[in-house]
Amino acid sequence: MEYGEDDYLMISGIQHFKFCRRQWALIHIEQQWEENVHTTVGELMHKRAHDPELKEKRKGLIVARALPVSSRKLGISGTCDVVEFRQCEDGIKLHGHRGQYSVYPIEYKKGRPKLTEEDCLQLAAQAMCLEEMFSTPILEGAIFYGETRRRESIAITEELRREVQNCFREMHGYYERQYTPKVRYNKSCNACSLKEICLPKLGKAVSVKAYIYQMLKEEEG
Repeated sequence: MEYGEDDYLMISGIQHFKFCRRQWALIHIEQQWEENVHTTVGELMHKRAHDPELKEKRKGLIVARALPVSSRKLGISGTCDVVEFRQCEDGIKLHGHRGQYSVYPIEYKKGRPKLTEEDCLQLAAQAMCLEEMFSTPILEGAIFYGETRRRESIAITEELRREVQNCFREMHGYYERQYTPKVRYNKSCNACSLKEICLPKLGKAVSVKAYIYQMLKEEEG
């Protein structure tokens, strides 16, 4: 099955979806968004990576920034922060450049490496788009974390690829139905930029009266 361009979902949405399906739906289906310190820092960090004027070329390496990518098979599109084309013996041809090159995507994140896999899934989705566009296998990429100022090499495994496929298949299903999942409150809700829109604690309250009582109790405590 292949998707038309009108049905493409945003690659970056997989990170929202893996973190919280409701958060993804509020942003990508209901078009709701709120800035907080985390989203602001992330945007500032991406400005440099996404500056198309910052082009780099040296012997054996071509660096492309803000590279648009898409996949008809997955029905997704987006932008890679950085893609390095590294000269090698068995890579692809690039128009206007001599030799052959491998393709190496790099995603920029503001914080530090996570125990969860949402960052890796976003990178894997980008790699799968690049594979489809350039007809070449991509076995590895990297995530650069702003807090540690280091690149973390990520293997694009079959497990990651299957999870990417499963997530986007589910996301397309929700989007077609225009369905927003119900709230499931947990401690991660406190850092969510949509906390005041989602009202996660209200979803757990047995009644409005009980919810107001709990909020007043927390303020007093």
